[in-house]
Amino acid sequence: MSIPWGFVALSLLLCLVVSAPGLKRVYYFVSLCYAGAITAQAVLIWIVHHDTASGFTLLMLVLLMLYGVRLGGFLLRRASLPPYAQVLASVEQRTAGMTDRQKLMIWGGVSVLYTLLALPAWLAASAQAAGESTMSVPLGVLVMIAGLVIEAVADWQKSSFKAAQPTQFCDIGLYRMVRFPNYFGEMVFWLGVWIAGISAYGTVAAWLLTTLALVYMVLLMVGAARSLELKQDERYGEQPRYQEFVRTVPVLVPKLPVYSLRAIKIPIR
Repeated sequence: MSIPWGFVALSLLLCLVVSAPGLKRVYYFVSLCYAGAITAQAVLIWIVHHDTASGFTLLMLVLLMLYGVRLGGFLLRRASLPPYAQVLASVEQRTAGMTDRQKLMIWGGVSVLYTLLALPAWLAASAQAAGESTMSVPLGVLVMIAGLVIEAVADWQKSSFKAAQPTQFCDIGLYRMVRFPNYFGEMVFWLGVWIAGISAYGTVAAWLLTTLALVYMVLLMVGAARSLELKQDERYGEQPRYQEFVRTVPVLVPKLPVYSLRAIKIPIR
């Protein structure tokens, strides 16, 4: 399946519009604008292909919508909590010195990334509309479901834990298997999206662009996990229980014996 460039351009325009609030508050670019861009693109793909999208391809679009809506709702709820106000204030302070040029570059960059993340869905829906193979979609959808469930459960468990014990590190539920299960779930979800589109990757450009977006997201999650690990080290590093937690629980992928990302430098953000 060749890339439907016209629709991809429309998707990019949509992402630019949805991500525009980040020009006012920079952290929106990677939070609410991210959730909104994924949801909006899934709706757009369904509108374009509503006559032909069915079965697992339709479920793929629904999962993308659910992903964005759930994430957006979670972020809004978290932002309304008094303890998180200090975090947002700190972010506002760190980004206050950004120039308009820097903001425009971030705006364009995240809009391109969000467009490429949705490209497998465009290709799968277009392939189904053209009567071509979509044999990879069912497997991809199953992986998407797993990732969505992991991320949602992890966010819920940590939110519940922090509400009861705001000064302690979370080590319950999924956090006993991996220290950052929410980031792991996000990687799994986007891996599922990429897998779902494989049967429709009919050109070198399709393979390159979709793989580039996936790799970039994985690197972002590794960088985010590293950043949070350093913050937790500062906050809880003196506690013997935390030291044991770090020593025995893998940092990002369950069962993978990697217990720290401190030494890894991620050149992108």
